[in-house]
Amino acid sequence: MGDSFFAYLHRLESLAFFSGYPLIYAIVFFIAGSQPSKTKLKGQLFFLLPFSYALVGTLYLGLQLKNLYPDYSMENLKQVMQQPFLVGWGLLSLLFWIPAIAKKRVLSLLHSLVFFFFIVQDLFFPIPAFANDEHIVRNDMKLYTESLLLNTATLIAVTIVYFLIKKLKADKSFPLHKN
Repeated sequence: MGDSFFAYLHRLESLAFFSGYPLIYAIVFFIAGSQPSKTKLKGQLFFLLPFSYALVGTLYLGLQLKNLYPDYSMENLKQVMQQPFLVGWGLLSLLFWIPAIAKKRVLSLLHSLVFFFFIVQDLFFPIPAFANDEHIVRNDMKLYTESLLLNTATLIAVTIVYFLIKKLKADKSFPLHKN
């Protein structure tokens, strides 16, 4: 991992999107429990977790495309991407839109733990180039809080859309109704 300032900024971008997911996963797992629930919301929240994570990945892709705008050439991509492994790992979250992969919810948790590791690393093993900067942990905690809010908002949005589509499909006058 590079010690440059721009590499650190790319790392902070990744933290802002993905680091809060493990806590959201743990909260939903605790609320929903490991056994099927009789209430629709509890059972569906755990089912929808990977899709909300994929939505976070889609938002991350949008940020990366915005950062590259207006020059999407390979030269600009090589110049702008300070940590291509980290960006690529973040973009792998888009795979959770695929239902077969989303069924294995623990994979989304394992994927996000890579980003959570960076917060733990900054707490206990600071980057040598920034070891004397006391604002590293403060920045990480602010981004972690924002990541928690973002992941909560995406879970709420995915849940609303899911139940809205489910309700519309159940409506007999809706064109997507199955007989």
